[in-house]
Amino acid sequence: MANRAAVLQRQLGGGDRERLDQYFTSVREVERRLLVAEEWERKPKPKVEAPVPKDGEYLLEKLGAMYDLAQIAFTTDSTRLITILVKLDGFSEHIPGVGTESHNLSHHVGREDKRRELKNLERAQFQQLSALLKRLQSSTEGGATLLDRTQVLYGSNLGNGNNHDTKNMPMLLAGGGYKHGQHLAFDKQKNYPLPNLYVSMLQRMGLETDTFASSTGTMKGLEHS
Repeated sequence: MANRAAVLQRQLGGGDRERLDQYFTSVREVERRLLVAEEWERKPKPKVEAPVPKDGEYLLEKLGAMYDLAQIAFTTDSTRLITILVKLDGFSEHIPGVGTESHNLSHHVGREDKRRELKNLERAQFQQLSALLKRLQSSTEGGATLLDRTQVLYGSNLGNGNNHDTKNMPMLLAGGGYKHGQHLAFDKQKNYPLPNLYVSMLQRMGLETDTFASSTGTMKGLEHS
């Protein structure tokens, strides 16, 4: 195969040789990634003693079970990427101070009683997230905490659920070795694309990329600890 490729390259013009070289480079990169993946599959996984996460009927029980499972998966190196979609519809029962279905609360139209309920609902969600972050902080891996070695991104698909506004979406970034304890606010009228944050996260993971979707660069204001 290598000899045939070399013969073909000699027969091609400059532009075609460059395209063929790009093709072979991409093939070699895929081969390298496959080898790394195979090595990871054969690598002995850490053993942990943890109860089996128990699912429940209500939001907090379901969130707790999913976060428990995520923490175990990272601790045992069973995966390097986890995505969790929190669907609130019909799961706001049994949360103190919440008596209305969650989707209805998101369209509060400025009513203070509904906004108080929504605040209680969101506080309960963040308490579950806080518990996950504490568990990651209490686990160690490679001389650092598991939280320091994990980027946790938590956010919403809407900037304002009351009117389905998709601009200026709130995002919380934890772990990953970043310098935390800060709130980064940007011009709401001239904000740059959210994918800029994704580019920063990818680079933090060691991926050599400058673009993702509609990004225009990296996110400003992020610092490493």
